[in-house]
Amino acid sequence: MPTPTTRSMLICAAVAGPLWAVVSLAQAATREGFDLTRHPLSMLSNGGLGWLQIMNFLVAGVLTMIGAAGLRRVLDSRWVPRLVATYGAGLFAAGVFVMDPADGFPAGTPYGMTSALTWHSYGHMAAGTVAFTALIAACYVLARSFRRAGHHGAAVVSAVAGSALLIGNLWAMSGGAAGSLGLAVGAITASVWISAVAGSWASRAPR
Repeated sequence: MPTPTTRSMLICAAVAGPLWAVVSLAQAATREGFDLTRHPLSMLSNGGLGWLQIMNFLVAGVLTMIGAAGLRRVLDSRWVPRLVATYGAGLFAAGVFVMDPADGFPAGTPYGMTSALTWHSYGHMAAGTVAFTALIAACYVLARSFRRAGHHGAAVVSAVAGSALLIGNLWAMSGGAAGSLGLAVGAITASVWISAVAGSWASRAPR
């Protein structure tokens, strides 16, 4: 059974996914000029209110890394905590390196993609690649662990969550229609599932 300290760490991971999703979607629905079918959630880091999404990345990243330490204490798998920690580090880095404005966002930005990316936009893309790869892998490793433990329902959900992000990411990278929306759905599905797993373990600890 997890200790109270471990429970606190796990709660951090349990909060990270829903927090990132809610803050991102709230901005996507309210910020002028933002269209989730054309703009990735990362683009919310631009403009006068860009600091909200930057802080969202930073806070979610720190919470995820703390939560990974808690997962290391309760899971048999050594790889899941490492992958979750890598995902958290990628989130944090995505907040440090901001994506360039493009395609009409923030309002007043010319439509279309910029021809020359800045160094911090390249940094953001690298951080995103690391984060998404680690998150996809964490879901698949969790699926294997759950299957071996006889938790077939959780194994299926883990595999579906990882596949949702994998497919969404590949679709967005291929330039598919509404690719940024597919990527957002996949990223939120996978991150919230990791949070749910952490929350399940946290609920078993003494209060």
